[in-house]
Amino acid sequence: MTEEKLKELLNDMSLEEKINQLVQIPGSYYEKEAVVTGGMQSNRFSEKQLNQAGSILGISGAETLREIQKNYMEKQPHHIPLLFMLDVIHGLRTIFPMPLALGATFDEELVKSTAQAAASETAVSGVHVTFAPMADLVRDARWGRVMESTGEDPYLNSILAEAMVSGFQGAQVKGQDSIAACVKHFAAYGAPEGGREYNNVELSEHTLREYYLPAYEAGIRAGSELVMTSFNTLNGIPSSGNQWLLRDVLRKEMGFDGVVISDWASIEEMIPHGFCADKREAAKKAIEAGVDIDMCTDVYANNLQKLVEDGEIDERRIDESVLRVLRLKNRLGLFENPFKDGDAEREKEVILCSKHRKLAREAAKASFVLLKNEKDIQTGKKLLPIEAKARVAFIGPYAESKELHSAWAIKGEAEDAVSIREAAEEALGRGQAVFAQGCGMLQRENSMNLSRNAGHTLTERELGIYAEEEEKQMEEALRAAKSAEVVVLCLGEHRLMSGEAASRADIKLPKIQLELFRKIQKVNPRIVTVVFSGRPLDLREVSEKSMAVLEVWLPGTEGGHAILDVLTGEYNPSGKLPMSFPYSVGQVPVYYNGYATGRPKMSGEEGLFYRSKYLDIPNEPLYPFGYGLSYTEFEISKTRLSAANADRDNPLIKVSATVKNTEKRSGTETMQLYIQDISASVVRPVKELKGICKVTLEPGEERNVEFQITEEMLCFHNMDNKLAREAGSYRVWVSNSSITEDGVEFVIE
Repeated sequence: MTEEKLKELLNDMSLEEKINQLVQIPGSYYEKEAVVTGGMQSNRFSEKQLNQAGSILGISGAETLREIQKNYMEKQPHHIPLLFMLDVIHGLRTIFPMPLALGATFDEELVKSTAQAAASETAVSGVHVTFAPMADLVRDARWGRVMESTGEDPYLNSILAEAMVSGFQGAQVKGQDSIAACVKHFAAYGAPEGGREYNNVELSEHTLREYYLPAYEAGIRAGSELVMTSFNTLNGIPSSGNQWLLRDVLRKEMGFDGVVISDWASIEEMIPHGFCADKREAAKKAIEAGVDIDMCTDVYANNLQKLVEDGEIDERRIDESVLRVLRLKNRLGLFENPFKDGDAEREKEVILCSKHRKLAREAAKASFVLLKNEKDIQTGKKLLPIEAKARVAFIGPYAESKELHSAWAIKGEAEDAVSIREAAEEALGRGQAVFAQGCGMLQRENSMNLSRNAGHTLTERELGIYAEEEEKQMEEALRAAKSAEVVVLCLGEHRLMSGEAASRADIKLPKIQLELFRKIQKVNPRIVTVVFSGRPLDLREVSEKSMAVLEVWLPGTEGGHAILDVLTGEYNPSGKLPMSFPYSVGQVPVYYNGYATGRPKMSGEEGLFYRSKYLDIPNEPLYPFGYGLSYTEFEISKTRLSAANADRDNPLIKVSATVKNTEKRSGTETMQLYIQDISASVVRPVKELKGICKVTLEPGEERNVEFQITEEMLCFHNMDNKLAREAGSYRVWVSNSSITEDGVEFVIE
């Protein structure tokens, strides 16, 4: 449909019909099995509103959605099609690693491929829009939704947000197997005070622009069709009512012309925030700020028409939002084909197909981060990979669990996943490996809170708690450990211990698992700890007492296969941390690209008192951003420059280093370019990631890795919060993590 025809359609609609296009209804009004991802407010929808609402959230399935669409269009006055939306965060039924794990791949093409596969399963199921990517930068591991971000770095978050948008939407969003992306949560949702969900965010405009906004803007530049507002207040103003944020920054500065949708009930929640007195005022402030769709409340449905009739808002405000919704439906091709790709027969072929499962296995392997791998004193060999005929005991609550997806894999089914036990029996044979659970996923006294947080009652069995078998489980685990040459301890958070409303103040492993760890370690110290988590954890004790530690996050459908591929050496780990693992929760927020302070703690100055430091713990995280080991050792030369000086408007400096594989197996190293602006008109970080290059080398092979310094790399927000570049001195490193040495300096005239 042409723009002219869309405007004719808009002009022919009644005010009531237009307002209904801005209303999103929870799918539970249409189907009992609909996914509910927010609270059910005291909504009062009329039959007409239910029949004319512009979009539905939380239902999938080609046959179901075709029937709903058909019935809807028969009743809709202008036969305008519905939009179907669903949270497809890291896969529909084929579940890929959670987004933070995808961040650990440092691989935008791989991430794009997982989004393409997720889009194909979603589109064939009849859904048009996903609420991803989450471009929120996160520095605090206590926050539960860190699992849905790609970490702490603006550059990495930006390239991966762009990759996800491109993967979901394809060359054309109306094309087959494409769905509309929604960049969220605008803005700064990932910086709540205390790491507590929905909490206030206090950020200077400089920090907001320098660190938090770039990834959203990258997703918008990639063409994201939607942007979602955040739940939080930002410096005292809820995002869904923030005109400066949505109209000035998002619309004018970033040039976004797509649909802005509230998060679930975030318009209504401006009332308990204390920003609005009632639903009428909430509707007024949200529409004036530029929120086009009210997700899952009746605030717009029951208040906008009266506001227009009373002259409190101009109908043109309604029209601009409705036109954006109509344009989205048009770009998806729904006026020509209201069912788009929904196809019940093809759905059977695409969902969980072998191609997607293979990709899920590849993505999971690439996301794992080897944190530690010590040599055995007796053999002189590193514990990983496990030797071909070694007797292995797989112990812990994740040894046989198939719950390998996150709380945000809402259509994922545990039955589809491959467990470690299943994969180990495939890879090692039944005689070589033994299995013992050892303990439950968490202690009984913590199960009730987790159950309540899930929104429904979970049985102790669902939570991995077997109270009547605890003593027997421990005895079996100790016997298995004593008889094994290598113990693989499979420990971690339950999947519901991260995600929305799952903030944690204590970010260690559950106590019952740490007790198991200590007892096993006493009878057999040859331990590989495989850590499952939705966030960075405090792994001090685990790291100190394990010979090897492998972080596998929440790896998804093919998690078991991928883990065995890495443990046996079929795959050489290459993942890098997208977020620092703290030494202690007392450090958080902890991140690599902070400021030095006027009294920085320097290496070799431990005895000096008046320095920025803790008395009881180090300043540095246990494992920093960008860190990750391989089974291969790499030798990296000093950083080199093609020139020491350059013109500010044309910085033609090239930075390089030579990487050599010094081992007897091939391996992949992720080379990282870091830059420091040594002195500027505002304080600059100690270093910033500005480039990534993955290099795969055969034994003995070496390669020159080169980066071009660009103008964009040197720009920052000055004291007027304007993007600028300045003359001055810079330090640069090419390294394999944010731990950098021997940087070299250049000057921009």
